[in-house]
Amino acid sequence: MLEVAAASARQCSEWQQRVRAMRHALAWPDDAAVVSVYASGASLAIAAAADQLFTATEINEWAWQAVACATLALPLPNSPGHPAAWDFDSARSTLEKLAAAEACPAAMALMEAAASHGLPAFYDEDSLSIGAGQGSNTWALGQLPESTDAVQWSTLGDIATVLVTGSNAKTTTVRLLAAMCSASGLTTGFNCTDGIFIGGAQTERGDYSGPAGARQVLRDRRVQAAILETARGGILRRGLAVRHANAAIVTNISADHFGEYGVHDLSDLADAKLVVARAIGADGVLVLNADDPVLVEKSVALGCPLAWFSLDDDHPLLRAHRQGGGATCAVADDQLCLDIGGMRHRLGAVGSMPLTLGGSARYNIANIAGAALVAASLGIAPEVIAAVLTRFGSSRRDNPGRMERWQINGSSILLDYAHNPDGLSGLLAVANSLLRQTGGRLGLLLGQAGNRDDQAIAELARTAAAAGPDFVVLKDIEGYMRGRHSGEVAALLRAELLRQGMAESALRTILSEVDAAQATLAWARPGDVIVLPVHNLAARELLAAWLDAHVQ
Repeated sequence: MLEVAAASARQCSEWQQRVRAMRHALAWPDDAAVVSVYASGASLAIAAAADQLFTATEINEWAWQAVACATLALPLPNSPGHPAAWDFDSARSTLEKLAAAEACPAAMALMEAAASHGLPAFYDEDSLSIGAGQGSNTWALGQLPESTDAVQWSTLGDIATVLVTGSNAKTTTVRLLAAMCSASGLTTGFNCTDGIFIGGAQTERGDYSGPAGARQVLRDRRVQAAILETARGGILRRGLAVRHANAAIVTNISADHFGEYGVHDLSDLADAKLVVARAIGADGVLVLNADDPVLVEKSVALGCPLAWFSLDDDHPLLRAHRQGGGATCAVADDQLCLDIGGMRHRLGAVGSMPLTLGGSARYNIANIAGAALVAASLGIAPEVIAAVLTRFGSSRRDNPGRMERWQINGSSILLDYAHNPDGLSGLLAVANSLLRQTGGRLGLLLGQAGNRDDQAIAELARTAAAAGPDFVVLKDIEGYMRGRHSGEVAALLRAELLRQGMAESALRTILSEVDAAQATLAWARPGDVIVLPVHNLAARELLAAWLDAHVQ
């Protein structure tokens, strides 16, 4: 897919025609070239064989470049090795060479054979895998088997695979599911925004919440169950890592990332997240949040089996779903109740589950319910699920960067990833619950990634102001500037906080995330609650080490 900032209907039509003409010239199948026009621009998506994806990208870029040069009076590009925008025959010759260089017929034959054996296959620019996890084999593209008969098919197989997506709580849900799978005796691998983890050990550090991270998990021969964080950006840019999953969950849909890839409202965002439903067959289940009205509305058009979770066991949708024999998980009289296979299982009091902070972290109650329902759908015993919930979250190592807590000099510190208004609102609700006990003040660290538009940044500031903070330190987020100048986001946040009535004396701007956090901590006195949404992984680790060293 190629996205451009603006394109008229005529330009889009010509763009599409040029793509089709070049596909025909290269003797490619006449698959659809789909144009989408939206408020922030337009995009064109085309299908291609797995060993022709880079060439397909070149075709798409060449076609748009030719249109732009002709209609926008842009100078003619001249990039060695790339097709000439002004000369169709020359461009075809270049693209033919690119296609021939990229083609890997041996890999395509193996992938077709894998499909006939009912096995997954994963292909990229370096290697080909058939099977998943402990049932996989991976070959470098230069060392592929000479024929499909040379593959030891009986040694290959699939593993339990779960896709986790949503606007918030993806990583927490992934970690909960990994803990449940591990407790059931499975060597579990997962990818998330913090890295790749196999059997409880971290193998890669950084944001691996896309298809590349998923493939690394699925190619590890130690893995018996794969829990794959599946972020919106990866879905829209590269699609899903797998064609089939045993289960998937969409945790929630909230305003975030509007204006990117044609996503301009909650409905668009839900459509992007619900791509995971395409990987769920009749033998799988898609777990959805019944407390999310957008997901409830969208579920009507889904064709895969569904299961529902909620904070309310008496939710009409859950009652109806259970009456039809469907699985649910929700809260009844402070008990987390799992209904599956016609039986009800009480998993314990939510207030005693460490992740809920005595029941005050309502969003984590929802996360627990969703994860428990997915785990049960994989066949994990209810007593194993319940045992995990009694201990998960009691150690900061269980869920680093998400609702981590310290007590220092009489003040409470909450460190979390909260990265959008909905996530921040939930975090601040927990902080204010603590303040009702201590009578102290609220200090807040506040920043936002640069790829959010001005309106989204202002909404984050309004969410912060609604919680009544006494002190706010504004920051940059290193590694997340994404086109903004240093200090630009902080200035937008500051302006909105002032419009919301905060005093200038209650605001400071310190652009270094670590320095800003430490300034917030230095302000604290006994009884205060300090909320630190920290997003850069290195900054988070530095702060966590500093906080550990100052616990008395």
